[in-house]
Amino acid sequence: MVLEHDFVPASVILQELHDQPPTGPVTLRWLMGRLRQQSFGMFVMIAAIVAIVPGISVVAGLLLLVAAFQMMLGHSELRVPAWMANRELPTRHVDDVIQRAISILAFLERIIYPRLAIPPQATKRVVGATIFVLTVRLLLMPLSLSNVLPAVLIAFISLTYLEHDGVLLIIALLGACGFLVLEFGAVSHLVFTMQNG
Repeated sequence: MVLEHDFVPASVILQELHDQPPTGPVTLRWLMGRLRQQSFGMFVMIAAIVAIVPGISVVAGLLLLVAAFQMMLGHSELRVPAWMANRELPTRHVDDVIQRAISILAFLERIIYPRLAIPPQATKRVVGATIFVLTVRLLLMPLSLSNVLPAVLIAFISLTYLEHDGVLLIIALLGACGFLVLEFGAVSHLVFTMQNG
């Protein structure tokens, strides 16, 4: 992977966003303007963290779909329509989750670091496709706490992608695939049992 010359750890960027909120409403335009050159990875990670919060996982999931789809297409930066960019984001109950996430990220960044270079364009497409599928799963099963594991997986994938850690990124992607296969198998078994019960 090609490292950015002005690379900044995810925990530092998230702390800056937390400590320096806008004077007005929090919008996508403001958020993307503060994410430097790491717009895709940081945006996905922030949306995944927000998706853990009960009640707004659907909104965060829709934003994740937009970002993941553009990653699949190989876009160089995140693009959203003006009406979406200027829309106020729901921030209630998010502050505590973000603050806890910063502490966790700072800890994880001690073991997540650049290694095992992977072709950046191909990596972006694979990461985008995996996040897209995980987000579809998140949106299709909006049950209590059912959003937590896929959101955590998305956040971890985006963090390893951001930090250019090819080793842990591969492990995270394999873990996501394993989760999806196991859950699909469990749902299929349940449906088969109900139909033949």
